[in-house]
Amino acid sequence: MTSPLEREIRDFIVDNFLFGEGGDRLTDGESLVEAGLIDSMGVAELVAWLETRYGIGVADDELVPDNLDSIARIAAFVGRKRAAAA
Repeated sequence: MTSPLEREIRDFIVDNFLFGEGGDRLTDGESLVEAGLIDSMGVAELVAWLETRYGIGVADDELVPDNLDSIARIAAFVGRKRAAAA
């Protein structure tokens, strides 16, 4: 089941990287890099949005696939960052 956080992240990715098309084919666990949806510039754009939208900071050593390579991983990462800040 997709969480509200995952839905919001999906909406951002679909709107900004798929230009509103094909979001129904993107699964929460699919690698954004392997699918060709995001590159290094896209990661920078995604991180800027995450920091602004969720009030988190993303350190250079956190810019790894384990944190940012799928909707599910991004949502888990944001959840951990928000929990740590609380």
